[in-house]
Amino acid sequence: MIPGNFEYYRPESVSDAVKLLAQHGDEARAIAGGHSLIPMMKLRMAEVGHLVDLQAIGDLKGISVDGGMITVGAMTTQHELIASEALAKAAPIIREASLQIADPQVRYVGTIGGNVANGDPGNDMPGLMQCLDATFVLAGPNGTREVAARDFYEAAYFTAREDDELLVSIRFATPKGGYAYEKQKRKIGDYATAAAAVLIEKNAGKVSAASIAMTNLSDTPVYCQEAAEALLGTATGNPDIEAAVTAMKAAIDPQEDNRGPVEFKQHVAGVILRRAIERAVSRA
Repeated sequence: MIPGNFEYYRPESVSDAVKLLAQHGDEARAIAGGHSLIPMMKLRMAEVGHLVDLQAIGDLKGISVDGGMITVGAMTTQHELIASEALAKAAPIIREASLQIADPQVRYVGTIGGNVANGDPGNDMPGLMQCLDATFVLAGPNGTREVAARDFYEAAYFTAREDDELLVSIRFATPKGGYAYEKQKRKIGDYATAAAAVLIEKNAGKVSAASIAMTNLSDTPVYCQEAAEALLGTATGNPDIEAAVTAMKAAIDPQEDNRGPVEFKQHVAGVILRRAIERAVSRA
């Protein structure tokens, strides 16, 4: 199928893009890389009367590593995340996750902003941003505001972003200690059956800080404070890791689909989370 008729716009500034979204209301949609929106338009699952292309807005691109804070423009591509040596040094978990997203063709065009902003529960970056305790900067008709990644996702494809707002950048503190992003998928280019982002800090052989989030195991990414707390003060032996896995399994809510039944997804979630914790601990 082909999309229905629509008006196409290519603004060169954030303010112009916001004006277009406000002017056309719920008939307008912003497009970043297009990997989610275009297929939905072609299948007539999304009716878009006014398409606002963000590719020409230079202010939405770029990576800044300034002291202990990292800022990534929403239109920065996955390839650019992988290629940035400064980002790889400051937050290597970003490169590790980006290399597991789709394939090189997709990563050259797909953006971090598009990955986190549309609320797709299968996307990799939302869970990772929750693990990093990132902040999303949104621009709208009334100026800019900030929303924590852990508060951004409300349900599948429903987020705290208003229809006339744009995600302009993502900020997070430089992570410390060990890290891991583990992902199980059926084939290259597929969404995860389960994926886990883990950060671990250790002091005197014991876990002093931890952060854990998982992807595609509920209608939103799952950040689990209880799983992280299960590791605090421990030497991360097998019982400690199992306690974290048990806490996470209580927090997720997988649904049966073509990736398998609920019991299988629960099992895969446990396997992936154990691997991620063990790898993060080995790097801490």
